[in-house]
Amino acid sequence: MVMSVRMAPPLPLIFLLVIHGVSSADWGVSYGHSHICALKDSSVIMSCNYTYPTEYQIRKVFWTRNPVKVGEEYPDLSEDPEYSQRLQYLGDKQKNCTIRLSHVTQKDSHEYYFSVIADKPDLSSLIKYFTTAEDNVKWIGAPGVSLTVTDLQVESPERVTEGDSVRLTCKSSCALTDRATFIWYRNSQPLTERSDRNNQLLLQSVRREDAGRYSCALQEHTYISPAVQLSVTCEYGFSHFFFLSFFLSFFLSFFLSFNL
Repeated sequence: MVMSVRMAPPLPLIFLLVIHGVSSADWGVSYGHSHICALKDSSVIMSCNYTYPTEYQIRKVFWTRNPVKVGEEYPDLSEDPEYSQRLQYLGDKQKNCTIRLSHVTQKDSHEYYFSVIADKPDLSSLIKYFTTAEDNVKWIGAPGVSLTVTDLQVESPERVTEGDSVRLTCKSSCALTDRATFIWYRNSQPLTERSDRNNQLLLQSVRREDAGRYSCALQEHTYISPAVQLSVTCEYGFSHFFFLSFFLSFFLSFFLSFNL
């Protein structure tokens, strides 16, 4: 009796190496900033340069961010609907891996990483023979760039007395990475003489004309903070008016009694 032997089909052979770390075995990335604080609705430049072993051929470069859920894959942001229209890759497949992310919001506050998919040309034919996969190395440059997106808020006393000095502060939730020139507005009109690198507005000897709704912004940015009302009360308030009325009444009574 002759038994037939059926050979099992060859299993796919896939080489996949995920390397976490800024530098490992000649794989490396250098980010311009490890932390970036950016203003809401602005554009952010994440600059970086990378190196890789000469025996590898770069197949794909992309940026990703920390997964939202545990166990989730690192997404290619250029294919993510939330990023694809706002993300521009400014680098190449040789050394530069810089990107620009436009119109950022608080939802964009994540840690971002540069990632590479590559293979060794001398292994390509072997891999293709067993499987259609062409990629055998996936490298992620972590830790990456931590982005925090902030808005602006005006901090001010609600009410001051005429003649006092008052200081208004344009606050952000983090220290802005780029040097900023602050612009101030009163009742939506720019105070052109109040542009300064300092985030504070000092009003000395305030007058009633200084009352209004104050807001702040950064030069060359479209975002303007919510407005805050500043009220200026008269230097001679109700108590002064009452005292003056009492004095006039007393003087008038004395004058009339003297004439009588």
